[in-house]
Amino acid sequence: MKYEALRESCALANKQLPATGLVDITFGNVSVYDPEEGVFAIKPSGVDYDVLTAKDIVVLDLEGEIVSGKLRPSSDTPTHRYLYRAFGEQGVRAVVHTHSRTAVAFAQAAMSIPHYGTTHCDYFNGPVPVTRTMTQEEVEGEYEWETGKVIAECYKKISPMEVPAVLVRNHGPFAWGPTPEKALETAFALEIVAEMGWKTRLLNPQAPTAPDYLLNKHYSRKHGKDAYYGQA
Repeated sequence: MKYEALRESCALANKQLPATGLVDITFGNVSVYDPEEGVFAIKPSGVDYDVLTAKDIVVLDLEGEIVSGKLRPSSDTPTHRYLYRAFGEQGVRAVVHTHSRTAVAFAQAAMSIPHYGTTHCDYFNGPVPVTRTMTQEEVEGEYEWETGKVIAECYKKISPMEVPAVLVRNHGPFAWGPTPEKALETAFALEIVAEMGWKTRLLNPQAPTAPDYLLNKHYSRKHGKDAYYGQA
């Protein structure tokens, strides 16, 4: 089967989604990008995770043309495609979209997720942004493609690899990473820090965010050339 390794990787990542608790019904998808081939693989629309196999995975090029697969790809495919076009050169190789409940609550409240503590700072070098409201023209036009555009707008002054997740207002989270495993971990971490942030605001609506020196310390000890967390 052509693109067998890519399809297997994508199928495995999608099948792991339910165990994370991040998805309900089929409200979530993972895509995996191969920059050498110039293609990405993505879950087919509406197919249950339990029955998903590698042969079901759809492979497309960055122009949106299906190059392998017989099923209809996820309805979110244009958003994933936009993100690979916008962030692929910066190292994004997998994108995860879920409707995880606490992160969705922040998106529906039109609120970014503040960096209140070290758990957040370990994964995100600053607040997780929320996009602007999409216009009627954007929603009624090429909606999923325009969703990718409003995500990219948030990263004009932010590195997508330093803040590898975003909340689409009124919709939900997208997360990404250099591998499917890391993208899944980031999506899971996003829901964790969203829940922590929500509970922090319940206890103290005026709670301050972590100071920059603490943010910088916790982010840099896990990321970059001077990282020392974990094993080499």
